[in-house]
Amino acid sequence: MSTTRKRVYGYLAEFKSASALYKAAEQIRDAGFRKWDCYSPYPIHGLDSAMGLKRSILPWFVFCGGITGTATAFTLAYTTQVVIYPTVVQGKPANLFTTAAFFPVMFELTILFSVLTVLFGVLALMQLPRLNHPLFASRQFQRVTDDGFFIAIEARDPKFSPSGTKDLLGEIGGANIELVEEED
Repeated sequence: MSTTRKRVYGYLAEFKSASALYKAAEQIRDAGFRKWDCYSPYPIHGLDSAMGLKRSILPWFVFCGGITGTATAFTLAYTTQVVIYPTVVQGKPANLFTTAAFFPVMFELTILFSVLTVLFGVLALMQLPRLNHPLFASRQFQRVTDDGFFIAIEARDPKFSPSGTKDLLGEIGGANIELVEEED
């Protein structure tokens, strides 16, 4: 006999169209919810502002990764070509003014560090990898990649209440409201 306990993940509600989802997102944002998300089969222009989402911090991470790549390349090239083993080519000096020769390496490491920062930054900000999500257990949620528009409000939101949240989703046009549970 299996003794798996289930805890409430939140409520999932379906909406008829992209515009209905957009309007519902504005109402949920105005109601003060913070732990919720919208799901649609395609991007909806302006939905992030309707949800009240701030601009991502990822560009700052990428900028810092690029600067780190540039600094690493300059340090590596300068140390190896000027300090440790001075390379004199056609009588040109081996000093700080030979940095033009370092540009290809600096460019490549800037791109490499920026790309790696994007990869790991996105994974960290999206809290991935996540092997399973509680919404995957919902039968109606399987339509999200085809023709479904959904909003899920998580139970860990401070404003969440079992009856109040369900009533709110119904008032703003949500249909097929489902309580989603996850296994501990």
